[in-house]
Amino acid sequence: MHTLARARCTLGAHPSALDAALAAAVLVCMVAGSFVDPHGPQGVSWALRTPDALSLALMAVGAAALVFRRRAPLVVLAVTGCVSVVESVTGDPRVPVVMSAVLALYTVAASTDRPTTWRVGLLTMTVLTGAAMLAGPLPWYAQENLAVFAWTGIGASAGDAVRSRRAFVQAIRDRAEKAERTREEEARRRVAEERLRIARDLHDVVAHHIALVNVQAGVAAHVMDKRPDQAKEALAHVRTASRSALDELRATVGLLRQSDDPKAPTEPAPGLDRLDELVATFHHAGLHVEVARTDQGTDLPTAVDLAAYRIIQEALTNVQKHAGTRAKAEVSVVRVGPNIEVTVLDDGAGGSTAETHAPAGGGHGLLGMRERVTAVRGTLTTGPRYGGGFRVHAILPVRNRTDAATDAAKDPA
Repeated sequence: MHTLARARCTLGAHPSALDAALAAAVLVCMVAGSFVDPHGPQGVSWALRTPDALSLALMAVGAAALVFRRRAPLVVLAVTGCVSVVESVTGDPRVPVVMSAVLALYTVAASTDRPTTWRVGLLTMTVLTGAAMLAGPLPWYAQENLAVFAWTGIGASAGDAVRSRRAFVQAIRDRAEKAERTREEEARRRVAEERLRIARDLHDVVAHHIALVNVQAGVAAHVMDKRPDQAKEALAHVRTASRSALDELRATVGLLRQSDDPKAPTEPAPGLDRLDELVATFHHAGLHVEVARTDQGTDLPTAVDLAAYRIIQEALTNVQKHAGTRAKAEVSVVRVGPNIEVTVLDDGAGGSTAETHAPAGGGHGLLGMRERVTAVRGTLTTGPRYGGGFRVHAILPVRNRTDAATDAAKDPA
């Protein structure tokens, strides 16, 4: 068994050697079949008769052509078909040269498509069977003539079945490889999205609270000697902001440290309902912020509500960091048709326009805003204002696609 398996592997690695061995085997079978006399006095019998020279030559040509059956299957079929027709017309008694044509037809069917197999198969069957019936020395209804028809049909059918099985197996392999690639790409995509989400959340939390701590610490240091009560109040705001930052960082890191799927946070995500609380933290830090809202009664999806909150938080943090506490900021939240528009403006009174929102070391605030807006399929525009200051304008959809599809299903008209 091991010897046979090694022989198969060797021949499979060298297809030309396999075709040569197959051609030799077919030649031996045809020569052996030439000694069978189907019309003996007692039926089919073995007779020690020698085939004529033409039959031997035709058998040799048909077998030799099979060596090239993989390289040029149609040419080999034409050659073997021709020698089979010559043998059918001239051979008496006939020798099985048609065996080479059957094998060549099988190769064509196994290596081409089904339409080609049908056309070539029907043509081969018609030519070989017609030549044997009409021009051969035997009656048209002889068993040998019918055998030509049957064996050519079997060769074409077997080749088509092998080709179909190969295609089916290859399709299964391709589907499995595609599914594996898809799973790997999906896993990488989810990991990348989760990393971006964590990076955005950490940036928003750290940047906002650290900016507040920095401002309040500066105020405390400035008034420590002359106004200790105001310094104590500033330090109290520092303590509150740092405690909030630590709590949010602890919650985020706690999710990252879980080995299994993280549980959903029990505290709701911040949204526009906490906008007054957010603005109050900037007021305590000395930044003058005016808020105008016309979105009362609008029920926003959680992702959109969080994006709007984080955009305002990051924009005001940038104002405080780059424009200074002397700047004035305006926040507007307006419902416009199917969207909600969030705008944050500042006059840049505390810093130059070139420095506003563009620290020399590079930041991720504007990038995080854009990623959040893109995630909810909104649009974001940012840039300097004419006359000084900076403008952040986001257009967010009030309803996501799932809600729109649900409404459309309820009201098809």
